[in-house]
Amino acid sequence: MEPEAVHLSQAEAIRDIAAILERVQQGAEVIVEKDQLPVAVIRPAARPGRLLSGCIALAEAHGSTATLDEGFGKDLEEIIRGRREPLDASRWD
Repeated sequence: MEPEAVHLSQAEAIRDIAAILERVQQGAEVIVEKDQLPVAVIRPAARPGRLLSGCIALAEAHGSTATLDEGFGKDLEEIIRGRREPLDASRWD
């Protein structure tokens, strides 16, 4: 689904930046124009990864029965310590 696109003149954008940021936080893309030509686009920041709640829902949807027990955190720390190369977050996009 494409984000909602909101077109504003420079003068409109200057008047109420708080309202613009609120629309962006709700997922809209704001296009600021001068003489009906785009000069800037304000869109929600890309967020890497998923929320934990989304991961749990996805796992449940795929029939996972994994349990986050007391040993899970220790296992995860061991995996992280064993990783030698730095993470390349650009691959997440």
